[in-house]
Amino acid sequence: MNLESGFLKDSIKRLRYYKELGDKTLEQLSDDDFYIQPSSESNSIAVIIRHLHGNMLSRWTNFLTEDGEKPWRNRDTEFEAGELSTQELIAIWNEGWNCLFNTLESLSPTDLIKTIHIRTEPLLVYDAILRQMAHYPYHVGQIAYIGRWIKNDKWISLSIAKGASDAFNNQMQSGNKTH
Repeated sequence: MNLESGFLKDSIKRLRYYKELGDKTLEQLSDDDFYIQPSSESNSIAVIIRHLHGNMLSRWTNFLTEDGEKPWRNRDTEFEAGELSTQELIAIWNEGWNCLFNTLESLSPTDLIKTIHIRTEPLLVYDAILRQMAHYPYHVGQIAYIGRWIKNDKWISLSIAKGASDAFNNQMQSGNKTH
């Protein structure tokens, strides 16, 4: 495998991991939890999902041929509360990620050095991927943080639970890799 193929494969793997962290957080929430705001200036999980959805559809639809900021996207409305049901929120969460993964999986290694545009700014494809690999985990981290804050002592850890590092490391060293 060459470096370019490896980059695409690893980018998809890393982004799937972050989607999974988000999925595991969303599974722990009640319907009302999606709309809780830690403060008046904070976004709820529902708002973050709406923003990710809008960004992903805009960035990854016709990725190689159109500017990543589509004229049909209204970014400001993504940050309004709205009243989507939990099922609708999960549906748009998955729709955005599916758009991303379908596009990434369709790219060839030679596409990585093509130029695309986001808000008229020219970017090489690999740089545009890196840009979104920083953006999406940032918001997934917000979702996980808010979810953990809401669930408090009922939170199910997404990775290694507090105080369990030694046990995890021993398990990894013994070859029993369940994570």
